[in-house]
Amino acid sequence: MISRPRGRPRAYDPDVALSKAYASFHRAGFSATSLDEIATATGMNRPSLYAAFGDKHALYLRLLAEFRAGLPAMITEIFAQEKIADNLRGFYDRAIELYTANPKEPLGCLVICTATVEAVADPEIAAALRHVIEDMDGLLTQQLARAQDVGQIARYHDPLALARQITSVLHSLAVRARARQPAQILKQISHGAVDGFIAAYGSNGVAKPAAKPRRKISRS
Repeated sequence: MISRPRGRPRAYDPDVALSKAYASFHRAGFSATSLDEIATATGMNRPSLYAAFGDKHALYLRLLAEFRAGLPAMITEIFAQEKIADNLRGFYDRAIELYTANPKEPLGCLVICTATVEAVADPEIAAALRHVIEDMDGLLTQQLARAQDVGQIARYHDPLALARQITSVLHSLAVRARARQPAQILKQISHGAVDGFIAAYGSNGVAKPAAKPRRKISRS
């Protein structure tokens, strides 16, 4: 006889359920997505949802945490080319591909396009949003520092400040995608941003730290 654990076996795949819930929140945002809609999308009833993920708020925070946890592997995969310019173009191209995956219903980014709405009144969502942004800044800072080490970006630039510029363009692309601007326009924006970035901050760029004004020596 083979002993079996008591109770019914789990009748859902948590990865699939999270993916369905992600799609629901991504489309309508946190407030406008009801638990009933999530239950329908996942094929789970309310008690099962509560048992597996907690309430709607906990589920949404779980999805933001899952998004954050996936960032390091994504950045490592994208930034595999030799030149930082190619990596940055690939970074934006991947984002645009995700943001406009369904041309009839471009959704942009779950975090930037839905969490920003809730962050004003919800400290936990605000913290999760801030952590995603800071993690992305940090991961890009590492890549830019490596580019400095091999002479592709001038060493006198602060890589964290440059990373924040890059993510700012990314956030703009997410919003523009949500506003149904076509992928072609988004690529024009992002590739132009990369060209300007390299021209300004590359090892042969023209952007240099501002010279400190000389102090006037008073003579008595």
